[in-house]
Amino acid sequence: MSSIVMHLPTVLLVSVVVASASAPSAAAQAPLAGVTEALGRAGADQPGGVVRFSFPRSDLTVVADGVTLKPALALGSWVAFEPMGPHIAMAMGDLVLLEGEVGGVMRALQAGGVEQTALHNHVLGESPRVMYMHVSAHGDPVKIAQTIRTALGTTKTPLGTPAAPAAPSEAELDTAGIAAALGVTGKLNGVVYQVSVPRRERIMAQGHEVPPSMGVATAINFQPTGGGKAAVTGDFVMRAEEVNAVIRALQAHGITPTALHSHMLDESPRLFFMHFWANDDAVTLAKGVRAALDRTASKTGR
Repeated sequence: MSSIVMHLPTVLLVSVVVASASAPSAAAQAPLAGVTEALGRAGADQPGGVVRFSFPRSDLTVVADGVTLKPALALGSWVAFEPMGPHIAMAMGDLVLLEGEVGGVMRALQAGGVEQTALHNHVLGESPRVMYMHVSAHGDPVKIAQTIRTALGTTKTPLGTPAAPAAPSEAELDTAGIAAALGVTGKLNGVVYQVSVPRRERIMAQGHEVPPSMGVATAINFQPTGGGKAAVTGDFVMRAEEVNAVIRALQAHGITPTALHSHMLDESPRLFFMHFWANDDAVTLAKGVRAALDRTASKTGR
């Protein structure tokens, strides 16, 4: 089998691309079964032939701006594999780590040939401090998965059989109002309303298209905080010329940009990622986020 040569990044959960939209061949099914076994859990099918493996940091109690963050809001690790040929895949992911876990995870990943493409914060003033490590790889998907599992094993990330997901609940959020304001419909993950907005252009890396489900779509998450309010955070995906227009639009609507960075090393077109935070009326915040989306080449349905 091919050796693991890591290049390419990720973004927030753990995904794996292992099959095309059509029925997978026997050659494609074998690596998938091995990846599932290596990661210790089944994945969820995503658009673009992606299968997502999630490792939420349910072990952490993180508070930011007086809000206790739900794992679905901003504490999910993910990794994704896109098949490049028999027993070859491109992998991308985003690992949620405490500061003290960063060094051990990085050493384990490097030892297994998985590269790091970014390391940064998402929010400001949270306690305890949380960092996000973007990773990428190209090679045998089972070996990549084994390396990811070994690295996560150096942390307190829950690795056993995941608990059943919380039942979706719209009781505390006007999800219809949020969707109308954004022009995009999301889905509930427990009480957190999650919206994904892909870009219009194709994103390429190493000569291959990177599907939106591998971390190149703008992510917007709303967590209810009572009385129709919500904490909103997420990740804008932008070209260079869009960055400052998005900053101005967010600030004009009381939303604070909290981080600006790259996630990948050799993507085309070049992309930048901006995290943001606010806690206010949910629909009002959605209108502000929409104003920022209008400054990007995003598929907002309008």
